[in-house]
Amino acid sequence: MASNDLQKFIASHLSLFTNFVALVLLCLTLTILLLSKLFESKPSRKVFLLDFACYKPPASQMWSKELTMEIARHQFTLSKEALLFMEKLLEKSGLGPSTYLPEAFRTCPPNECMEEVRKESETVIFGAVDDVLAKTGVKVKDIGIVIVNCCLFNTAPSLSAMIVNRYKLGDEVVSYNLSGMGCSAGLTAIGLAKQLLQVHGNSYALVVSTENITGNRYQGEDRSMILINCLFRIGGAAILLSNRPSDRHAAKYQLIHAVHTNTAASDSSYNCISSVEDSEGLPGVSINKSLMPVAIKTIEANLTTLGHLVLPISEKILFIANYIARHFHSENIKPYVPDFMKAIDHIITHVGGQPVLDGVERNLRLSKIDMEASRMTLYRFGNTSSSSVWYGLAYIEAKGRVKRGDRVWQIAFGSGFKCNSLIMKAMRDVDLEENNPWSDEIDGFPVDLKSADGAFPYDLEPAEQI
Repeated sequence: MASNDLQKFIASHLSLFTNFVALVLLCLTLTILLLSKLFESKPSRKVFLLDFACYKPPASQMWSKELTMEIARHQFTLSKEALLFMEKLLEKSGLGPSTYLPEAFRTCPPNECMEEVRKESETVIFGAVDDVLAKTGVKVKDIGIVIVNCCLFNTAPSLSAMIVNRYKLGDEVVSYNLSGMGCSAGLTAIGLAKQLLQVHGNSYALVVSTENITGNRYQGEDRSMILINCLFRIGGAAILLSNRPSDRHAAKYQLIHAVHTNTAASDSSYNCISSVEDSEGLPGVSINKSLMPVAIKTIEANLTTLGHLVLPISEKILFIANYIARHFHSENIKPYVPDFMKAIDHIITHVGGQPVLDGVERNLRLSKIDMEASRMTLYRFGNTSSSSVWYGLAYIEAKGRVKRGDRVWQIAFGSGFKCNSLIMKAMRDVDLEENNPWSDEIDGFPVDLKSADGAFPYDLEPAEQI
């Protein structure tokens, strides 16, 4: 055999042998992962979500987009260019005509003193907590864990201490205050409560997710920082969890999985959303152009872990087959996106803004009905930060869509950068309740939304994938 022919023969067989070894190693890895999941220890205590409540501000705090621009023109010292940019943001935001902003913004000049800042937080938090206590009938003396998350308002005493003081909780109550963790922190708080309820037996955990608008209005003209004024609105939710077996029949949901993904070790992730001062020394929250690539990477990592936990075996096989085909045959083969709705009955995503919801719908191949709750939440209440996923869940409950055994997926993402998913199973059919924030107007939804052009309105390029 000629030398060249021998070399080609060896090279071709070596390539086949390498591919075979890679395939064997891949199969062994998948087998080990599967076995590890089958034999891993299960939590000893089941955690139930008894109920939750979302705060609904009074009608006096309703703000239309037109009113927002009118106030901006007369009370803020903004240039014509900045006002025009703000108007375009609002047009593409997905917000409707009746979201809520603080009363303090109606005065001239806006009254953003600490008293008004505290007033907003107390009104929202106490309103939501009062409602969830009334709905569940749980006595405050039985609450053993309190967790509050609020990104931008960090005060002393803390917001969690404020709840302990208001409701005169016991000296042994375990309380945590999570700040600076962005729009995904509400599900982080639920995950923390779930873990604590594995340790503290026969207990209730109260979780409160909120944000403060009064003390965080940006007053400058930096385009990367104006967004917060246009999207964020008043809101908050209180959630009551239990590990008591006797609460099984009274609970709405059982917590199944809480998946947390954090990419803050990356500089681009860490810096994509940050509290800074602009060139004039005015404080605000800046969003830079690395946001979408960072979000894609973090969400993909979260979905990879979540998919391993919830997807049916048929979807896992299709995903693995696609991966092998792309690895060994052609890079032109498109990645297979698993159909999560084969394992999930309802999805509620954080309502970051209309372009974000468009991206989630497109890239996860979701239907209009899948996205309805999130889109209507953005339209009616705006971006209420970490509590938005609870307004979305309240929407599908108000529509009477939650049936016993249904699986609900809440997914939120935000600064850090973080992406969190929560999977719950409905313990019973959920009927429309009087103190649901949608109760008196649910028949008017869904509304017909005009589709935006898909362009990111704050000079960030839209993403190809999410």
